[in-house]
Amino acid sequence: MAYIGKTPVLGNFVKLDAISVVNGQAAYTMQNGGVNFTSYDNVNQFLVSLNGILQSPTDSFTVSGSTLTFASNLSTGDVIDFVMVLGNTLDVGTPSDNTVSLAKLTATGTKDATTFLRGDNTFAEAGGGGKLLQIQNMTTTSGTSTTSGSFVATSLTDTITPSATSSKILIIATGNLNNTTGSQWTYATIAKDGTNLGNGFGMTGVYATGDNHSACTMTFLDSPSSTSSLTYDVRIRVTGGTGNWNQQVATSSLTLIEIGA
Repeated sequence: MAYIGKTPVLGNFVKLDAISVVNGQAAYTMQNGGVNFTSYDNVNQFLVSLNGILQSPTDSFTVSGSTLTFASNLSTGDVIDFVMVLGNTLDVGTPSDNTVSLAKLTATGTKDATTFLRGDNTFAEAGGGGKLLQIQNMTTTSGTSTTSGSFVATSLTDTITPSATSSKILIIATGNLNNTTGSQWTYATIAKDGTNLGNGFGMTGVYATGDNHSACTMTFLDSPSSTSSLTYDVRIRVTGGTGNWNQQVATSSLTLIEIGA
């Protein structure tokens, strides 16, 4: 609703606690619910009734902090009927039940059915840390052979872009290994952007020798501290002979899982 002239001050209206008169005393402490009251802007907000007569602000009484002081000492038999405080500036009082909507809150974050309000006044999704944020997966039936003593990339590779620097990436790779020379070994590892993770991860059991094929499953939890696109791949090397990744015509897979902090 529009107003002509100055908009009325809207605010809380408070009836203060009863005050007992002390003979020969002019100053009294104002309280609301047993707590000293100071929530006002000026003396003109007060309605003070003494012996059934409304008193004139400034002329008949003054206020300072939580103290109400009459112009003269009161005597036995005087009665302070009530003290009302009208329209505390910018104080809307206590909202009624079910009257505050999400739109009225100043908290940051997304306000919807999937979030809750945290103690730091931000909205966050339920579940906290450890939530799965995204999953990337690729499969291939292609194999890779090498005679190199250094790790070389296989065809098993995929990329992922973390949504936060605090996220972790869980890498799971499956396939099979072998070496065509019985006295030599084939090792496998996982690499990120061309760098081996753990410098030979899985050397204690992820190997094959001779013409026998060994199933290979590798897992690694990486903390990249990045929101850039990351490329992970499986790599193999040999101690001699010819090493093979996925020589058996089978499906190998690489799964990348982003886990929220």
